[in-house]
Formats: sequence, structure tokens, C-alpha cells
Amino acid sequence: MKKRALKLLTTCTVLTVFIAVLSYNNQADAEYGDVVLNELSDESGMRPVVFPHWFHRIRFRCKVCHGDLGFAFKAGGNGINMVKIMDGEYCGACHDGDIAWSIENCDLCHSGNPNTVTQVHNSTARTLAAPVQKDAASQDDGDKD
Repeated sequence: MKKRALKLLTTCTVLTVFIAVLSYNNQADAEYGDVVLNELSDESGMRPVVFPHWFHRIRFRCKVCHGDLGFAFKAGGNGINMVKIMDGEYCGACHDGDIAWSIENCDLCHSGNPNTVTQVHNSTARTLAAPVQKDAASQDDGDKD
């Protein structure tokens, strides 16, 4: 009986590892509600940051980040950079090696696909609201002498 249980456990472990290896992707895709930050990443040669908003929201109330830490309620509205994070601002308030992992593991945050625009991923507002476009007539009005 013990040999059978051990064989079953070994088979399950090997199968799990096999599935994990097959599904491993070095670049993370953002999931619904994640915030993609890419104001500076592409131009710095880094992949965009994928911030798992709902993962954090499950653990903390909104006021912790948006009140106490000063995060704006708009993707791209903060001017976050690594210097500020290293100084303990924004993400660096918790990602200091004591509360959460430190910044030395770049790929944990910089996991997005290159050239992904800064946005709340799959935001309903992005699909319901048409982009504002100026028509040619209103652009010509400014050129009149």
C-alpha cells in the first residue's frame, strides 16, 4: 500500500512539474484589473511593470496605497521611477525586503510584454468610451491669421 501511494505521489509530482514547465512564459500578460506601467520602462530597456492591483486590494484597503502612499487614481498619474522606489516612496514603502520582497528581483515586477501601453488592463472604460479625436476643421481654425 505504501509503495502504491509513493508511486502515485511521484507521478503527480512529475506531472505537475511537467505542466509547469510547459506553461512557463518568461513574459507575463496582464490580467483583468492589473495596472500596466510603462512610462519609462521601454525607453530604459526594461519590460513594463505589471502591477497586480486585485492581489494587493485583497490584502489592503484602498486608503493604504491611495491615501497613505499617495498613489493617484489613474494609471500613469504618479511619475514613479526606481529612484523614488529605492527612497521608500510608492512601491518602495512595502517592497523593502522586510514587508515584501526587495527590488533586486527586477523580473518580479518588470514582467510585461514590451510596448504595452500604460493602462488598467481590460478596463471597461477603455472599451466603452471612444477616443477623443479632433476633426480637420477644428485643427484648421487655429492656423488662420
